[in-house]
Amino acid sequence: MEYLGLIDRYQERLPIDDPASAISLFEGRTPLLPLNNIAKTLAMPVKIYAKYEGLNPTGSFKDRGMTVAVTKAVELGSTAIICASTGNTSASAAAYAARAGLKAFVLIPQGKIAMGKLAQAMMHGATVIQIEGNFDDGMQLVKEIGDRAPVTIVNSINPYRLQGQKTAAFEVVEQLGSEPDIHCLPVGNAGNISAYWMGYSEYFNDNLIQRRPVMLGFQAEGAAPFLKGEPISNPETVATAIRIGNPQSWDLAQQAIDESQGRFAMCTDEEILAMQKRLADEEGIFCEPASAISVAGLLKEIAANRIPENSCVVCTLTGHGLKDPNIAISQSEKSQQTINAKLNEVEELILSMC
Repeated sequence: MEYLGLIDRYQERLPIDDPASAISLFEGRTPLLPLNNIAKTLAMPVKIYAKYEGLNPTGSFKDRGMTVAVTKAVELGSTAIICASTGNTSASAAAYAARAGLKAFVLIPQGKIAMGKLAQAMMHGATVIQIEGNFDDGMQLVKEIGDRAPVTIVNSINPYRLQGQKTAAFEVVEQLGSEPDIHCLPVGNAGNISAYWMGYSEYFNDNLIQRRPVMLGFQAEGAAPFLKGEPISNPETVATAIRIGNPQSWDLAQQAIDESQGRFAMCTDEEILAMQKRLADEEGIFCEPASAISVAGLLKEIAANRIPENSCVVCTLTGHGLKDPNIAISQSEKSQQTINAKLNEVEELILSMC
C-alpha cells in the first residue's frame, strides 16, 4: 500500500476530518537505531536505541506535528500560519505552508539561529522576522498577534502539533515490539516530551502496551528552567534548539515526569558537544547539538547508578546535524589536513595514520 505520511497511517488516532486532504511530505517512519558501539563501553549491560528524527523531511521531529497542524489549518479555512522559533519549527512550518499554498510568518531571535535552519525557512518562502530578543519574547509576540491577525499559530501551544508528535511513541512501540523501559528526550519548549507521553498513554489505555516508560528530560545547564523551578529570562546554550527559558508545555511536561516517575536533569555545553561528536564518530549518526543531550544525559544517569541493569532505553535525536553546520565544522577542524598535491605526501600522511 502506498505510504502517504502520518495522517494516512494513523488517521484513526488523529483529529483530521478528511485524511485524503492531508498536507504531507511523507514524514515519519524514522529509524530506531541500536547504539551498540556506545553500549559496549558501559560498565553495565543496557540496550540503547536512538530514534533518529533527523531523517524527517525537513530534518527534525517538528514535521510530525506540522503535518497535522497545517492540515487542520487548511480544514478550518486559514490562509496563513505563524510561529516563533529557534529554527526547526520555522523550517518545518515554512515547508508545510509551501506545500499547502499558505503564507508563513516566522519570528526568530536575531543572530541566535543556526544557519541551516534559517536557510530552510528562507528557501521555502516564509517571511522571516528577526527580533531583538529571544525565543520567549518571540513566543509572546506570536500569541498576541494570533489574537489580532488572521493567522494560525503552529507552535506547540497548537494542540494539533502534539497530536502529530505523539505518533513517534507509536512507532517506537511498533519498532521494538513492546514499550521501552526508559525514554530520554531533549527538553526545550517541552512539547515533545509531552507528546511522547500522550502517545504512550494512549497505547497503554488501549492495552497495546503493558506499561508506560519512565520519562527522562534533559536540559542544557544554561537553559534549565525545570531544574531551577522557574522561567529563565536569558537562557544560553550552544544547543540552540533548546535555548528556551519559559517552556510553553511546562504543565504537560511536568505531568509526564510525575506520572512516569521520571525526572529532569541537565548537561553542560561541553558534554552536549562531546556526545554530538561521539555519536558521529562511533555510531555514524550526525545529529544537531540539542539532540545529543538525550544520550549525554543518559550516560550521566548510568554513571550515577540511576539506570537499572539490562534496561531498554530509547533516546530521541530530534534533528539532523546539517541544521547547524558551523558547530559541526568547529568541532572537526583537527581532522582537516592541508598538504601539497603530490603522491608521496598523500601516501606518507595516510600511512602515518593507519
